[in-house]
Amino acid sequence: MNSAANVQTPSQSERRSFQRVRIKVYGRFMLEDKSEHPCQVIEMSPGNMALRTDRIGEPGERVIAYIDHIGRVEGVIVRTFQSGFAMTVLASERKREKLAAQLTWLANRHELDLPEDRRHERVAPRNPISVLHLLDGRQYPCRIIDLSLSGAAIEIEVKPAVGVQVTLGTMRGQIVRHFEEGVAIEFAIVQRPETLDAEFNAPRS
Repeated sequence: MNSAANVQTPSQSERRSFQRVRIKVYGRFMLEDKSEHPCQVIEMSPGNMALRTDRIGEPGERVIAYIDHIGRVEGVIVRTFQSGFAMTVLASERKREKLAAQLTWLANRHELDLPEDRRHERVAPRNPISVLHLLDGRQYPCRIIDLSLSGAAIEIEVKPAVGVQVTLGTMRGQIVRHFEEGVAIEFAIVQRPETLDAEFNAPRS
């Protein structure tokens, strides 16, 4: 069965009519050489999306992506930029309608889920020494000033750019702010208290 018959490629005019949403979700993608790489979606519509990643494919290359909260997305790279690439989304009309609903939910969620979300109590861990990992393999010792279920403030000598994906211990996230002593990190997902306790020996609220 030829699945391509059920897949529609949006025309240029259709792509312009799709409402793009600025979101911040993580995932992985596979290029035609079968290599897999982590990524962050920074903008998406039912017809296309822009990914921030260290590995940039070639225009015309087919991509299969697995995006948190969205699932599998297939498409073709249409342009590249310094920190990633933009790709079309190949999907049926029904799939695009589902994507539109998912994007609306994500956009509304992020309107409420601010980087420095004070809904979660911030505590000082009993074991503040940790390591900050960057996607390119670099790692730096750091000291956790405080952390919550949604993020952490760390004292560190280097200051990766705002928006850069990092891992603190085993917690994925991204840099959201710089301050004099270091940086603030927002975790990719809200953590559970027992997870923070196991990772950083953090007192539970």
